[in-house]
Amino acid sequence: MNHTIKHRAALGTRQSSATTDHIVNELNRYDAHLRDVHGLAAGTRKHCTRIVGRLLHQKFAKRPIEIAKLRPGDVREFLARQLDACQTPTHASKLASALRGYLRYRTTCGDQIGAVLAVIQNPVHWNLATLPRALTLEEAERVLASFPAACRWPKRGYAIVRCALDLGLRAGEIAHLKINDIDWRAGTVTLKGTKSLRQDVLPLPMETGQALADYLEHERPLTTHPAVFVRKLNAQDHAITSMAVQKVLKHACQRAGLAHSSGHALRHTVACRMVENGSSLKEVADVLRHRSLNTTLIYAKLDTPKLAAVALPWPGSTS
Repeated sequence: MNHTIKHRAALGTRQSSATTDHIVNELNRYDAHLRDVHGLAAGTRKHCTRIVGRLLHQKFAKRPIEIAKLRPGDVREFLARQLDACQTPTHASKLASALRGYLRYRTTCGDQIGAVLAVIQNPVHWNLATLPRALTLEEAERVLASFPAACRWPKRGYAIVRCALDLGLRAGEIAHLKINDIDWRAGTVTLKGTKSLRQDVLPLPMETGQALADYLEHERPLTTHPAVFVRKLNAQDHAITSMAVQKVLKHACQRAGLAHSSGHALRHTVACRMVENGSSLKEVADVLRHRSLNTTLIYAKLDTPKLAAVALPWPGSTS
């Protein structure tokens, strides 16, 4: 009896797996499209395919994927279910963006889905409506001082924060940094395989270089691995992950007593300092490696002197 039950359970598992293999294959093809055509980072692709996968499992779990048979009502129902869990404009925008991207991809495959696309509308979301959240000088000093000797890897954590706070590096860029990317004599760092799919050379500030050298000399494990930041896993050396970098930045902000603990605030801090010191938006975009200058426009609101110069007089005032 037990043998029969186990056999049926195993058979059911194989059949269940087989019914979703076509969805896995479809998501893999779409992921390759996002990587090769749009140049999206792994994290962004994973987020997009996760949302698309939910739609495909809802409508095509037990039958072939035929997007042409998808109806506007199907998409409305899917969006309603997804928004039940989190009813915020940001979440709604991400859902809409992921679905539109996938449906546009399917049009390149020959599907006619104009009516379905028309259903997906973005919620009201004002561009540049908020100020970038950056650290003050005092907050930045607290973050840098949040790695006491009692920490497990204080020099590594300090060097990671320096890379984010001085260079504005993303978590993935810090994780993928290699020793050969640093030119100690020229005082530069070369970033390869970044989000913008280009190679960038940035100046290496003295404080950042000293923090990296201190970590490499006194705390980094003895290894032939090319990555700057290395960890041991199953007796083998691996580069740390971007998630591990995010955790280092988040915990540093929490130990510093900051109300917000997003590592992205450190990138905002770099941009805000540049604007305050008179740098142009083009220079900020180059340092942060934005693919579009529109992404950098939010920092224009921080340039108070220039904004005051173009401000119109208040009605009834003497100026």
